[in-house]
Amino acid sequence: MYAVIQTGGKQYRVAQDDVITVEKIEAAAGDSVSLDQVLLVANGETLVLGDALNGKSVTAEVVRQARGPKIIIFKKRRRQNSRRKNGHRQDLTILKITALPAL
Repeated sequence: MYAVIQTGGKQYRVAQDDVITVEKIEAAAGDSVSLDQVLLVANGETLVLGDALNGKSVTAEVVRQARGPKIIIFKKRRRQNSRRKNGHRQDLTILKITALPAL
């Protein structure tokens, strides 16, 4: 059994006990969060999607808050003596899926 959820503008295929990394969710480690945007639930031959999933949610436990790798943004305009160098690290949340919606 698996589900497709949407969080942080991205879609994830999750199953029971999966550990996924998503964009930051405001919750402390050990907290339980509910992911309400369920797009699809499949169980072997049964496939449910669309309006039938309104009100359903996937439950996950926050394992920890983390940060992604450093990404360097370098902009250069040739022959203009213009350079800019910036760095960025994305805030992430690591989730463990605890429960999927029943069909």
